Amino acid sequence: MVFVPGEKPGNELEEVKLQNASKQIVQNAILQAVRQVSQESLRREGRPGDGRARGQLGGRELTKKHEKK
Repeated sequence: MVFVPGEKPGNELEEVKLQNASKQIVQNAILQAVRQVSQESLRREGRPGDGRARGQLGGRELTKKHEKK
């Protein structure tokens, strides 16, 4: 630990807490955006969303397999 004049000891701990909180906020925002895009994609395809985030590729793979039969 390096002491910088004008800084109180313990500020590093507060900075780490703020960084962790910021990371959590960003992660939550990304997850929410992914869910929203997924739900909007399902609506555009004419399927009702069930509130759970589904992979877009998985649904398309099933459709392709079904079309080949």
